[in-house]
Amino acid sequence: MVETRLPERDVYIADADLAFRSAVASSLETQGYHVTLFSDGPSLLAATRHHVPGCILLDADVSGSTGSDLLNELGHRVTAPIVIMADDANVEMAVSAMKKGAKDFMAKPLVADAVAGRVREALAEKRPGNGSSPNVVSVPGGDRLTPREREVLQRISAGASNKEAGRQLGISPRTVEVHRARIMEKIGARNTADLVRIVYSASF
Repeated sequence: MVETRLPERDVYIADADLAFRSAVASSLETQGYHVTLFSDGPSLLAATRHHVPGCILLDADVSGSTGSDLLNELGHRVTAPIVIMADDANVEMAVSAMKKGAKDFMAKPLVADAVAGRVREALAEKRPGNGSSPNVVSVPGGDRLTPREREVLQRISAGASNKEAGRQLGISPRTVEVHRARIMEKIGARNTADLVRIVYSASF
């Protein structure tokens, strides 16, 4: 009897680090997922033209092309949730990735099992639509935020710097920093990029 493989159990991983992508693959395979590894962007892109997997894990600095270019093309063509990983991650990078269709965003360095866990979460949830605006009210812990903190979070999630958010709200950049620290504590975000990821992931 021929075993039928479900497309939603397929995961594509594109990362130049062989040891890392192999470790993530091993963690996923123990959970019953079928993983295909890629060391460069063009190979991943070519593969998705023939078969769309259940989820795509993409390093922002994968060789052959930039992760941003890859995400831009994939986000308009495939329905699979895309999880982006990046070194030197910042809020602008996270916002850009989410707006281009990424389901999740992770800042390196990363532990393989943690990445595998986020891939499983992405597979279990509906992928967000491209270009949608985040809804800060739906964020876990969002009900604990003050009205001003929600205003600050809305602007940070849209990619505004502390200075830009302060100017828009009529407060100082330092006050924005204080609000941001309180928001991160209430929501459980590790850094600003993680905060943006949480907001976008909860909004769809």
